[in-house]
Amino acid sequence: MTQLSTPQRSDSPPALYSDDRDQDRVRHRAIMLIFVVHGMVSGTLATSLPWLQAHDRLSPTALGLVLFCAPIGSFIAMPTANRVAHRIGAARATRSLILLLCLLLPAPVLAGGPVLLFPAYLLLGMAAGGSDVMMNAQGVALERRSGRSVMSGLHGMWCLGSLVAGGAGILAAQLHLDLRLRLIVTSAVLVVGAWYAGRGLSPDTSGLGANDIGANGPDQNAPAPRRFALPTRAILGIGIAGFCGTFAEGATTSWSGVYVTKAVGAGPTVAAAAYTLFMLSMTATRLFGDVLVRRTGPVAAVRAGGIVAACGGVLVVLFRTPWPCMLGLALIGIGLAMNVPLVFSAAGRKGDSLGESVAGVATITYLSGLIAPAAIGWTAGAAGYPAAFALITVSAAALAVLAGALRTRPDRAPASAPVPGPAAPACL
Repeated sequence: MTQLSTPQRSDSPPALYSDDRDQDRVRHRAIMLIFVVHGMVSGTLATSLPWLQAHDRLSPTALGLVLFCAPIGSFIAMPTANRVAHRIGAARATRSLILLLCLLLPAPVLAGGPVLLFPAYLLLGMAAGGSDVMMNAQGVALERRSGRSVMSGLHGMWCLGSLVAGGAGILAAQLHLDLRLRLIVTSAVLVVGAWYAGRGLSPDTSGLGANDIGANGPDQNAPAPRRFALPTRAILGIGIAGFCGTFAEGATTSWSGVYVTKAVGAGPTVAAAAYTLFMLSMTATRLFGDVLVRRTGPVAAVRAGGIVAACGGVLVVLFRTPWPCMLGLALIGIGLAMNVPLVFSAAGRKGDSLGESVAGVATITYLSGLIAPAAIGWTAGAAGYPAAFALITVSAAALAVLAGALRTRPDRAPASAPVPGPAAPACL
């Protein structure tokens, strides 16, 4: 078998692939599967909430406090993920965190009482946030190594995993399957998938920044990253763009069904269809978005997306009939789809340390998860639901102005040269 050109450490696994393009294909498939697993955990937890609320007799306020523990856990883990990866290696850290997330999936339904739900969701949030940073860093490293956009497709796979898990949860509820048994079985299946995907993660530091981490162990020549990776000035603008996009995305996800019911007067079936259309529009756009990015570049893609999402928001605010509202929600999904993956991709191109840049941007970007639901709720209570969606529209429109932050400086050399030879297809 042909040896790789990259030098191998004495304790590194032997070369498994004949050339760099074979490596990139295997890594791409592995990272795609990691994103699917992460999305399936999220979708499974979302469909478990009605049972959890009824079983533990939680009031809406108590359930909100329980769910608030997950983003707190994420914010504890995200800024420190790169430090952990420096100690044990990028691939090992990604594998360990995603496996931990899968193992913790049944924790809320097995907690045995409302009090234990708080630490259960805190731990879930920590595992989800840490693995989120690491899998995005893996994706950005693959982009930098291959010279091709892949982040949109990866996030599309996350949406697809979430949708599949949500659909499976609805079917299981219709069949009256025991939720505890279902989550245990789902956890076991996802553990196997995560373990299998972890075998294909990057076996070297190709595509990573000079201050970053190895795959199976720390790079002895690289300085240790900061213990707590707060955003640097170089990536602050990218983080703000990410915040605006995820604010609009998270608020639409949480409030679209309520808006269609309260402001439009539609029934629960139409409300469910509106949310599903929003998610399907976002998923489809992300799955095929890498082709658009390769043609137009990230700045134009995010700017155009902000305009499309803002137009969708105007339709939602101005019309009080279901079909224009649903069309508006679909446009919001299409317009916001590219923001998060391209924000992570831009962060990897601008910072000196890929892992720290991704962690810093994730910290700002996902801050909206704490702010958006409450901000929309307060606005809706004070000025009505149309005013709340007007706030979402303004946040989406801000992307058209902030998109320039994603532009790569012309004097910044790529972390690694693109792989020679014909380019690999977008979906491997």
